[in-house]
Amino acid sequence: MRVTVDRERCEGHGVCEAVAPGLFQIDDQGDLVMLLDDHDIPADQHDPAVQSVLTCPVAALRMEN
Repeated sequence: MRVTVDRERCEGHGVCEAVAPGLFQIDDQGDLVMLLDDHDIPADQHDPAVQSVLTCPVAALRMEN
């Protein structure tokens, strides 16, 4: 399982970081940093990953298998 981000849609609200701080971080410029970019999400982080996708206010995140 992976999460992808549509960088053009992302507005840096930080909801994903609040829900899954082990997966996402908003940097000092307000840009989303995916901490596991191009890596599968560990099983113990699946639930936070799904919640971050579901709670993104601009639907910038998407799940991929």
